[in-house]
Amino acid sequence: MAKGVKIVMGFTVTVVAAFWIYQNLPPQFNPFAPLSIDDPPTLVTRYKLRQMADHPQSCLALLEQAAERQQLRFRPVPNVAGICPLTDVVRVQSFGDIALSSSFLASCPLALSATMFVHQRAAPLAQSTFGSKLTRINHLGSYACRNIYNRKDARLSEHATADALDISGFVFANKQQVSVLKGWRADGKGSEYLHRAFDTGCPFFGNSLGPEYNAAHANHFHLGMRGYGLCR
Repeated sequence: MAKGVKIVMGFTVTVVAAFWIYQNLPPQFNPFAPLSIDDPPTLVTRYKLRQMADHPQSCLALLEQAAERQQLRFRPVPNVAGICPLTDVVRVQSFGDIALSSSFLASCPLALSATMFVHQRAAPLAQSTFGSKLTRINHLGSYACRNIYNRKDARLSEHATADALDISGFVFANKQQVSVLKGWRADGKGSEYLHRAFDTGCPFFGNSLGPEYNAAHANHFHLGMRGYGLCR
């Protein structure tokens, strides 16, 4: 068989295989399918989420889609100059009917990952654990122009680029509240909820650090975009 014919046949097989993948694989396993806010957090979904940092318009379109579905309330904000500049950031005001202790600044990828985490994991777990709706998420902030642990010789924290959110607790429609500080090592459903929310939420982020990581995280979940799925 001539070399040219082999090349053509090889190319044809590749194209047919790619088309079959595009047509038949579920989107969360299909690298060619566009990201959806409903995609479960597979390795392919995580790869697509990472790509959003380089495609701000596509990321913003997904946030707008979430807003249309009443899963998110946000507004774009002007770029921030200075030592810790920010571009393409938004202010997250709520996750639909799930309130926040205060609004927070977020990079678009963080806002997107957090929205997926809340609606795919945190909210459904509230129903299955307590039989009650999740109504509010308490947090300690997102954007802070500082180094890691405020050390002079450390690199910039993810908070310096609005790429991390520190969640400190959850409030439910039945008036029950659970805090990471008091509930993580306690007994009962509150502790169960926190552990399950943290463990199942990890894949939506580049890194998730909780009370088991070190004393500095005893009172919150650090949910950040750097890395490839660290969960500690």
